[in-house]
Amino acid sequence: MPLWGAFSPRLIPHPSEPSARGKSDDLLVTTTAAQPVTLASEPGDEILREARERVAGGASQARTRITFAATGAAAVAAIVATAVFLQGGPSFTAWRVLLFAIMYALVSRVEFEIGTGVAVPTELLFVPMLFSLPLGVVPAVVAAAFLLRSALDRPSPLRSPSRALAHVGLATHTLGPVLVIGLANGLPLRWSAWPIYVGALAAQFAFDFTNAAVNGSATGAQVKEVARFAGLAYAVDAALAPIALALAFATHAHPALVVVILPLVALLRYFSQERTRRIDNALELSDAYRGTAFLLGDVVEADDAYTGSHSRHVVDLVLAVSDDLGLAPGDRRDAEFTALLHDVGKIRIPSEIINKPGALDAEERALIETHTIEGERMLVRVGGLIGHVGSLVRSCHERWDGGGYPDGLAGEQIPLIARIVCACDAYSAMTTDRPYRAARTRDEALHELERCAGSHFDSRVVRSIVRLETL
Repeated sequence: MPLWGAFSPRLIPHPSEPSARGKSDDLLVTTTAAQPVTLASEPGDEILREARERVAGGASQARTRITFAATGAAAVAAIVATAVFLQGGPSFTAWRVLLFAIMYALVSRVEFEIGTGVAVPTELLFVPMLFSLPLGVVPAVVAAAFLLRSALDRPSPLRSPSRALAHVGLATHTLGPVLVIGLANGLPLRWSAWPIYVGALAAQFAFDFTNAAVNGSATGAQVKEVARFAGLAYAVDAALAPIALALAFATHAHPALVVVILPLVALLRYFSQERTRRIDNALELSDAYRGTAFLLGDVVEADDAYTGSHSRHVVDLVLAVSDDLGLAPGDRRDAEFTALLHDVGKIRIPSEIINKPGALDAEERALIETHTIEGERMLVRVGGLIGHVGSLVRSCHERWDGGGYPDGLAGEQIPLIARIVCACDAYSAMTTDRPYRAARTRDEALHELERCAGSHFDSRVVRSIVRLETL
């Protein structure tokens, strides 16, 4: 018999997007085990946000339905073939089938929102099913349970064959373990058979990941994204596998004892609901920070039209460079905020200096160079994520050779995000008309960046800009 943990990735309705609640046809690929959400700044929040946006967007609804229907149809064929040709296990008993189907449907409603979808603790029932029901009917019972689950979620949930096929497709993960056990001629339940259990677990992961990757492509999730979270889920499965197998031992002779897991399921449901609330609060807080950043950007633009449009151009280029350099999601978000707010301190500089058509004198230059310090002060007063990027805003005019301001930092002392914004800021400034000079051409600006690489700018950042601008 296979070993399973409590949480396994499944393709089930995404629970937390308002537009998806009550819509059984809005499905996402789930790819990980539960992870705690603590701050709005966690990189995983951006992935959750993207997952919710994919549900709400509906742009790929047709492609999603076709893909889910196709994988569901393949699952139906495999489930039917398994029920017809695969023998072994206890004899068929209607009350056992009904008990496990109902219990499985109830447990599958315990949803932990993670990554590109949700995880459910159905493995607590799946392992006992393999010992208590005829082996060949287990996938069919699981498929029926998912259909029952959808019926519990909303009246008349399966108004079309494509929806029904999508829900049946959720049982794909059961095929691998059932086939491995079938090839082992219905291996008896004993701890010494652990190599077979490990093989069955690996087969579940293989079937589950293949189904997740195919369906994930329809919702916009890339294979590497699916793999990243599937790995976490499978690690939890492996860690909790002995518990699941112990439950199978306890229920093998008396299947009705499976109801003893209900208190645990109730506790998991409480935790899942609490997690969903924390995710909602975290994303709302993140949105509030983002809104504040854009509001400050609008204030800058109102005070100085050049600075406002220039900041938006810098944001676009900084995000492109951040992606090119492979920044983590949290760092990418910080880079976006820093690029948007790097000139916010100019609000404190007299507009006649900001918009002066000629060169600045020494006193004016000294005054304008205080805008990074003023920007940091303003952002720190806002606090939270905005305050967090204050120190990065302060460093956006430092030079690689130490000749910048306000602190004379050099080389790796300057935060990478500040080095990115510095180079992108300079390139944008060179290619934009100013009151005292015309814009340079793209090639002229790139040549100037390359000339100053290693002195004014980080050479790696310059190479990234050149690469992006010459594609």
